[in-house]
Amino acid sequence: MELPAGLRQVADEILEGVSVHDLRRAAERLSRRYRGEVLDGRLHVSDALAAKAYLATRLPATYAAIRQSLAEVAQRNADCRPKSLLDIGSGPGTALWAALAEWPEIEDVVLVEASLPMRETGQQLAQSLALKRLSWRALNAEDLSAETEPAELVTLCYVLDELAPAFRELLVKRLWTLSLKMLVIVEPGTPAGWRRVMAAREILLEAGAHILAPCPHHAPCPVAPPDWCHFSRRVARSRLHRLAKGGDVPWEDEKFIYLAASPTAPRQAGLRVLAPPRMGSGTIRLKLCGPEGKLEDRLITRREGPAFKAARRLEWGDMLEP
Repeated sequence: MELPAGLRQVADEILEGVSVHDLRRAAERLSRRYRGEVLDGRLHVSDALAAKAYLATRLPATYAAIRQSLAEVAQRNADCRPKSLLDIGSGPGTALWAALAEWPEIEDVVLVEASLPMRETGQQLAQSLALKRLSWRALNAEDLSAETEPAELVTLCYVLDELAPAFRELLVKRLWTLSLKMLVIVEPGTPAGWRRVMAAREILLEAGAHILAPCPHHAPCPVAPPDWCHFSRRVARSRLHRLAKGGDVPWEDEKFIYLAASPTAPRQAGLRVLAPPRMGSGTIRLKLCGPEGKLEDRLITRREGPAFKAARRLEWGDMLEP
């Protein structure tokens, strides 16, 4: 997956002339904070160079994860086409760009981001967008005001890992009350990220939410440690991206986990593919999570004709229709 052409062009313009040496150092600091899930009261992105490092090294991956999550949500709730978006912890507006790619009719947007460099970078990126309203709020997620307006789509992407555990439950409950049609949460695809999403899932189910994706059921999660549920999206790396991260290959795999909830029930679910399909000689083995809340290891052979052809097209994270 690649960034939209318009987003890529402006990001490249912002990064033009930046020292690769300085960018690499900033990217290393940023990566350590994200990987370590550091909670020291400081913003992960607190200066202009860190914001540029985010553009070069994290924007493509976070965009790809959010974009894929929203595409799966749209498949499960095709009749819902939101026109308003509230994004918490927006960074430079990554979720906005991903949401517009799926629902171009979005016209009313509120982005909440505490970091001034991130807001300024996001405003530069969004200059070409023709939206009825685009408003930036200089707030921490913890300081979300009671006056915050509801939106048809509410997103919280790569934010829970930056919050103190005691506040996560309060925030999920608050955002659910602001979600008119959908709430989408995206987290890093680590065991800790999965646990945070599962905690949010319990909160939302207790509040009466319907789970849209990825879960095809409302039963307790059948995945048990040391295993964990997550997905992956391959992301194209630019030359600057490779230089900033010291990498050689032209791509990277972004692991993520997501959760989407709605006040209304989705259409009938199929079975979610929880791991890369394993291909054999005339066989495909799938790890599936089904509507009854049970895991299934299914072997599909060439003899099954249409089922085999359908399975050959499946990728990790896809839905096998019933």
